[in-house]
Amino acid sequence: MTTIYLDYAATTPVAKEVVTQMLHYLDITAIFANPASVQHSLGEQAELAVKKARCEIATHLNAHPKQLFFTSGATESNNLVLKGLAYRQHHQGKHIVTSATEHKSVIDCCRYLETQGSQITYLRPNGNGLLDLNELNKAITSETFLVSIMQVNNETGVIQDIASIAEICQQKQVFFHVDAAQSIGKLAIDLNLVAIDFLSISGHKFYAPKGIGCLYIRYRAKAALIPLLHGGGQEQGLRAGTLPVHQIVAMATAFNLQQQRLQTDWDYLTYLRQCLLDIFNPLDGVQLNGDTKHSVPHIINLSFDDVPSEALLIALRDKVAIASGSACNSGAMEASHVLRAMGIEGDRLYNAVRISFGRYTTEMEIKQAGQQIYEQVQRLRALALA
Repeated sequence: MTTIYLDYAATTPVAKEVVTQMLHYLDITAIFANPASVQHSLGEQAELAVKKARCEIATHLNAHPKQLFFTSGATESNNLVLKGLAYRQHHQGKHIVTSATEHKSVIDCCRYLETQGSQITYLRPNGNGLLDLNELNKAITSETFLVSIMQVNNETGVIQDIASIAEICQQKQVFFHVDAAQSIGKLAIDLNLVAIDFLSISGHKFYAPKGIGCLYIRYRAKAALIPLLHGGGQEQGLRAGTLPVHQIVAMATAFNLQQQRLQTDWDYLTYLRQCLLDIFNPLDGVQLNGDTKHSVPHIINLSFDDVPSEALLIALRDKVAIASGSACNSGAMEASHVLRAMGIEGDRLYNAVRISFGRYTTEMEIKQAGQQIYEQVQRLRALALA
């Protein structure tokens, strides 16, 4: 039996249409030249491909192409925003407001900045994972220069109200950064309507290859950043390094596909979610970690009473691919900082697993995987009582 992949929140497979496009920019017969080598026609062709991709992505975000900067992914984008701002702003203010449930690329970056003199406020959400916006408003002081809040949590799927947070930041005149790694391609974002200053995107979360992403920067915010990489002056001097044309084109292609399928995918994933939850209905002691109304349909975080997540993952290893938390903890099996920040402790914390699926997940796979999980939960509970 082939392992059923239900870890889409960690990474998605690359869409076949995306692979096809990538091949046009790789080998000697393709447009493989350095896009900075505009002295010859091959370099110009590569540059034009990058410009076209940038325009396509910008159109979907309702942004200007010059506001998009290609990076290796959301982790680099997040680091560029937090460190780049902190290094530039240290004479004017040293305070950042973020959430204790952010991705590690934000949390660990903030921890580092604390060693450099920054003050960080880590807001704790309510038990359902949603932030109290009154608390966020109170946390902003005259020293605050940045609020950094992810739109969709990578472990629970909870959706934060970024439009309301953007309004608060506008009123307080502080920069607003959104890690949109898990929301791009799932939720529509109009950057002309929501006053976001920085938006981090990672291609491998929406059927593009790993190692490519981009950072949206509102015009007024660019001057506030110091680049972390120096070199050939690529990306308007903000992010040095030869642009990977094949990956950039691939990400734009994947973005185009996602926008076409936005509502179709949402409806389909909502249906798969209900199919899976229906299978678990007869089981006692199943707790959902997160919010049922304010969440994306394809990420489910569950705790099964009397079944440690490590034991369940081992039992399912060759059958169903699920996770115990974020995939960005170097493979370490550790308690989720996200659930802990939500006030979840004890067995419920250590029994939590994340199940995530996507466009290529079939109804049959969901039902087979659900049945496998159901059976292993019962087996492990019986062993615990033996």
